[in-house]
Amino acid sequence: MTSNQTEENKGNILIVDDTPENLQVLSATLSDRGYKVRGVINGKMAIRAARSGSPDLILLDIKMPEMDGYEVCTQLKADPKTSEIPVIFISALDEVLDKVTAFQVGGVDYITKPFHVAEVLARIEHQLTIQRLKKQLIDRNTELQQEIIERKKAEEAAAAASLAKSQFVANMSHELRTPLNAILGFTQVMSRDSLLGSENLENLRIINRSGQHLLELINDVLDLSKIEAGIIGLDERSFDLYQLLDTLEEMFQIKAETKSLQLKFSVQADVPQYIKTDEKKLRVCLINLLGNAIKFTLDGGSIWLRASLEGKDRPAESEICCNSTPTDESVILFEVEDTGVGIAAAEIDKLFDAFVQTEAGKQAADGTGLGLTITKKYVQIMGGDIGVESALGKGSSFKFKIRVFPGIVSEMTVAMLQRAIGLEADQPVYRILAVDDNQENRLLLVKMLQPIGFEVREAENGLQAVELWESWQPDLIWLDTRMPVMDGLEAVRQIRAKEKETQPRTVIIALTASTFEERKGEIIAAGCDDFVRKPFQEQTLFDKMACYLGVRYIYEDFPQQGTAPLRHYFISEKPDSFFKLLLAQMPRNWVQELYEAANNVNEELAIQIVDRISESHPILADALKDLLVDYRLDRIMDLTQSSLN
Repeated sequence: MTSNQTEENKGNILIVDDTPENLQVLSATLSDRGYKVRGVINGKMAIRAARSGSPDLILLDIKMPEMDGYEVCTQLKADPKTSEIPVIFISALDEVLDKVTAFQVGGVDYITKPFHVAEVLARIEHQLTIQRLKKQLIDRNTELQQEIIERKKAEEAAAAASLAKSQFVANMSHELRTPLNAILGFTQVMSRDSLLGSENLENLRIINRSGQHLLELINDVLDLSKIEAGIIGLDERSFDLYQLLDTLEEMFQIKAETKSLQLKFSVQADVPQYIKTDEKKLRVCLINLLGNAIKFTLDGGSIWLRASLEGKDRPAESEICCNSTPTDESVILFEVEDTGVGIAAAEIDKLFDAFVQTEAGKQAADGTGLGLTITKKYVQIMGGDIGVESALGKGSSFKFKIRVFPGIVSEMTVAMLQRAIGLEADQPVYRILAVDDNQENRLLLVKMLQPIGFEVREAENGLQAVELWESWQPDLIWLDTRMPVMDGLEAVRQIRAKEKETQPRTVIIALTASTFEERKGEIIAAGCDDFVRKPFQEQTLFDKMACYLGVRYIYEDFPQQGTAPLRHYFISEKPDSFFKLLLAQMPRNWVQELYEAANNVNEELAIQIVDRISESHPILADALKDLLVDYRLDRIMDLTQSSLN
């Protein structure tokens, strides 16, 4: 029905008949039934009325003077303004040919005079119902078309947002990884200094290890979109769980010391040393939880990391060996507990949501709110779940479990315990071109390569690289991909095009800070032989040059460290600062007794003295017992003497 109908009006009907009596009868009948009726007596009036009034239906007589019903219908159907109005012919003509003609010119129905009122009403209502349904269908189709248009707009907007996000992630990847490349690279360069003392060398190693952890965290945050898209899977590899925990304890011990926190790692004896799961994701989960524990624990508090096997009867002590391994799939439960500020019950439900921070987190003004989200998703990918128990002012306990399999020692990657210190004799002088717009990165390459015996030149953009390649003919080019003036990929294309004309092929290896795998195809397609991601290890550079140029090195061998069968966190030597902080809290007479026992090489007495504080000062007691196990009475004497002075 049209918009000008009232609630009582069942429809607007135009009646066309040259007989006034017929008009009167039909008008009265239809008006009584709730229809709004208008009548006209010839074809011309009918066409004008249809154009001006837009009726819902027309009852049209056939035999009329000047213009019969067939012609009227033909003209109505030819006019877009009236073509959709249904026309029911009503006539005394009863021949089949008359009816066929009526339908051919556009009629929807045919009523023969004399008619029955009930039949007319039924046919009218039938056609109006068809019109209503048709209108609903058109309206719905219009809505669907609009929805399709809106959805297309939304998809285009989402695609634009996704592209913007990808570009942002790529830019952030480059901006974060480029300076980190210099930090990690120069720690490797500095560690070559033969005059460097053992303490400073260890400091450099700690910086390097912490930088590697930072790099992995950056990569994980940059990959959050991939996590959400469900395209990051499980990368299961065999590794040494004890070594991983050693590294984490060393990494967080200094942070704990600065807040006078007691950091304790406790691992049940039946937890296997060698396991197979996603080491990288497990490391990230533990780093996130330990980092939060330290952040939200007040000075003087305590933090524990515990690991245990779940769902198995604990073996007797005689059955436990230090490097036991599971015989089948196992579930390891990790718990990080602290005595920190705690979490309100109302905040726990949203604790693992992205970008959500607790009130304590907001007050700390530190972090993005992604750590626990990433942790939960990683735990789920590793086949486990995570939960938390907490109370305001008392602390929190995060527990998660993961599925693990027995680790295969032969599959583990063993780091090369050697360092290149020069080139073997009887080799050509290798010319290496370092191309990077970042001065620190160029300097890093020079300091890594020149001392070994390579001849190195620098270029700060692609244009300079092409010019130096033409004039100097390097054997290999280390090429950054993102540079001003001319980027690395365009430089490679120009070099490859010129090589086809006159010169032999130069080895070109791209240096990229991108974390995206799709960049690999683009880099290789441009003409690069290989690519290395920043930050890189110096050994990676040397290995690539050996592969592509056949370079032979002279190596400095390092002492073989091997894989200790015992947990390092039970026997590691803590730094002096660790002991000094805790010894300063002890009674002077107790420290004096321990000094005298160590000075007199009385190991048994020293053990008894340390045992007296096991319950009240367990962290210090355990660390001193580690020294006693290693027969380090000399160090205990130095530490206690320093504390007494």
